[in-house]
Amino acid sequence: MGPGLAKRIFIALAVIAAWGIAGAQAAPADRQQANVDALGPSDIDRVVVLKSERRLVLMRRESVVRVFNVALGRYPTGPKTRAGDARTPEGVYELDYKLEDSAFYRAIHVSYPNAHDRARARAEGVDPGGKIMIHGLPNDRTASYVGHPRIDWTQGCIAVTNAEMDELWRLVEIGTPIEIHP
Repeated sequence: MGPGLAKRIFIALAVIAAWGIAGAQAAPADRQQANVDALGPSDIDRVVVLKSERRLVLMRRESVVRVFNVALGRYPTGPKTRAGDARTPEGVYELDYKLEDSAFYRAIHVSYPNAHDRARARAEGVDPGGKIMIHGLPNDRTASYVGHPRIDWTQGCIAVTNAEMDELWRLVEIGTPIEIHP
């Protein structure tokens, strides 16, 4: 992500936050939803995750389309470096397949590890791990997860609510790039 795009995302999030603080709305919620509802999978050309802000941003032609609050791996600071470290990776990947049937409510796979991650892990003599997903809440209601989005609870995945997962499922095509930033 270039500095220009990072600045635009930051400004958009700052404006959204300022509107929320002032009690104003950019548009009525039903009109905002109608704008998102009018979009199809081919309209989203990039997904950006800002780990430090716990945000997942859907992008269309350099414009912010939708922002989601997310939960991350239990140890969110720093990039994923090995299997079992409960960190969410950082880098550029692809959303390469969808799972309707998983331990969580729907899942979209992130193509971690990429070539850079594999080379680093090989140099360090460790397994880089894998199976990083964007997913909803656990299907097993007895699971001992703490909750979303108040606390980071995944093993390195990016979690949203089930309703948000339905929206992502509809809007994001297989092959969409995902950038995960610190």
